[in-house]
Amino acid sequence: MQEITREALVAKASELIEKGVVDRMLGWKKGEFSYDVTPGVFTSMDEVNKDFIWDDFCGANFSKYLLKETAKTEKKVLVFLKPCDTYSFNQLLTEHRFDREKVYAVGIPCNGMADPKKLKELVDGVSSVDFEGDKVVAHTLFDGDKELACADLLPDRCVHCKSKKHVAYDELLGSDGEVLDSGRFDEVEKLEKMTPDERFAFWQGELSRCIRCNACRDVCPACTCEKCVFDNPNSGVENKAAANSFEEKMFHIIRAFHVAGRCTDCGECSRVCPQHIPLHLLNRKFIKDIDAFYGDYQAGEEVGSRAPLVNYTQGDLEPSEAVERGNHHE
Repeated sequence: MQEITREALVAKASELIEKGVVDRMLGWKKGEFSYDVTPGVFTSMDEVNKDFIWDDFCGANFSKYLLKETAKTEKKVLVFLKPCDTYSFNQLLTEHRFDREKVYAVGIPCNGMADPKKLKELVDGVSSVDFEGDKVVAHTLFDGDKELACADLLPDRCVHCKSKKHVAYDELLGSDGEVLDSGRFDEVEKLEKMTPDERFAFWQGELSRCIRCNACRDVCPACTCEKCVFDNPNSGVENKAAANSFEEKMFHIIRAFHVAGRCTDCGECSRVCPQHIPLHLLNRKFIKDIDAFYGDYQAGEEVGSRAPLVNYTQGDLEPSEAVERGNHHE
C-alpha cells in the first residue's frame, strides 16, 4: 500500500488545474486489467476523475515524457515523481533536455511498486487485484482468490531501492526518505565471479530472447538523441530483429555504452522488456565500475554535476590500470 492516496493526488491536480498553474498532467492511466497501467496525459479534470489511477502498479517514470509534453504548451505540465524518478528528472535537466520553468513537479513517497510480470508468474488468470496492507489479494477467473505478500511482487529495482529521498520537486506530498545502502550491486558481483565463458553464456541466453522492439530505448530517460544510431537506414541494423548472435549483443552493448555515466539506475529498461531480460544489470555493471575507478557518483543527484567520463582530472585512472583491474574478475 502507498502512503499517499489517489484522492490526495486528484485533489492536488484539481487545485493546480483550476488555478491555471498547469494545463495538463502526466499520470497513470488504468488499462484493461487493474495491473495493466500505462502512462497518460490528462488535460481536464473530467479525464482525471475518469481514468487516473494511483496504486502499486504505477511504476512508470515520467521524466522522459516531459521532453514532448513541455514542448506542446506555454504553461506548466504537472508531473508526479517518485524518489527514484527525480534522479532521471535532474539528469535530463543537466543535459538541457526540457525547460524547468514549464514543469510543476510534485514529489510523492513510494513504498515500492508491484511487478505485473511476477504477479502473472505466481498466479494464473488474474482478473483484478486488491492491496490490503502488506498483502495482495489476486482475484482469478477460474481459481478463486489468491493471497500474496507485497514483498513477493517487488521488482528488482525496488528490492534494491537506491533512495527514498527526492532530489527534485516544487512541492512534496507526504514524507521524504533517505538514500539507502541497498546492496544493488550484489547481482553484478555474482556475474563478476563467473568465468568469462559462464558470463558469455549467461548474456547470450538472456539477449537471445530480444525481439528488437526498442521498448528499452524508447522508455530510457538517458536515450534522448533526436536521431538514434539504430534508426539510421545506412547502419544496416535499422529497426530490425537480429540476424545473428553478434547483432543480438551489439544493440544492447552499444546502448549500455551510450548511457554509461548518465544512467540513474531507474530500471525502466527491465520494467518494459516484454522478454524479461535483466537489462538493468548491464547498466549497473557500468555504474559499479565507474564508482570503483573514479569514486562514488550518482547520476542525477544534482543538476549540473559532471559525470566522471566527461570530467577529466590528472588523477584519472590510466587505461592500462582499468584493464588490469578488470582482469581480476576473469
